[in-house]
Amino acid sequence: METESQLDAVDRRILQVLQAHGRSTFDELASAVGLSASAVLRRVKRLEEAGVIAGYVALVSPERVGLGLTAYINVRLVKHADVGKRSPMDDFTAAVQAWPEVVECAALTGEMDYLLRVLVRDMAHYSRFIMDSLLKHPSVQDCKSSFVLHRWKSTTAVPV
Repeated sequence: METESQLDAVDRRILQVLQAHGRSTFDELASAVGLSASAVLRRVKRLEEAGVIAGYVALVSPERVGLGLTAYINVRLVKHADVGKRSPMDDFTAAVQAWPEVVECAALTGEMDYLLRVLVRDMAHYSRFIMDSLLKHPSVQDCKSSFVLHRWKSTTAVPV
C-alpha cells in the first residue's frame, strides 16, 4: 500500500472512525463501515502493516497536566561546521530528541531552519528552556518565539 490511491472508500472511513474514536471495537468499526468485524480486522491489520496506521495513543490535554503555555519557536542554525565534525543540523536534531519540552520539530524552507512546538508550565519554565537548553546549543544562531493565546482548532486527525 504505497500510494494514496490504494486506499478505497472503506479504508478511508475506517481511518476516519479510528481517528475520532481510537478505542472503537472491531464490531463498532464494522457497523460504521458496513462490513463484518472479521473483514474490518483484516483491513485494519493491512493498514497497520503498510504503515498507514502508525500507532495508537492516548491524547493528553497539556493544560490538565500543568503545561499551560504553548510556544512556537523559529530556530536558525549556524551554517558552518568544522571538517570532520557532525553538521549543525545533525547536532541540533539529536538535541531536540532529548528536550522533553519540544513536542514537535519541523525543518522549514525560508529564513528560519526549524519550527519547534514547545509545551511548558509557565513563562519561568519557558525562560529556563530557552536560556539553559536552546540558546546554549552550539548549533543555534537565533530564535524567535510566538505564544499561543487561544487555540481555535486542534486536531491530530489527518483529512483522509
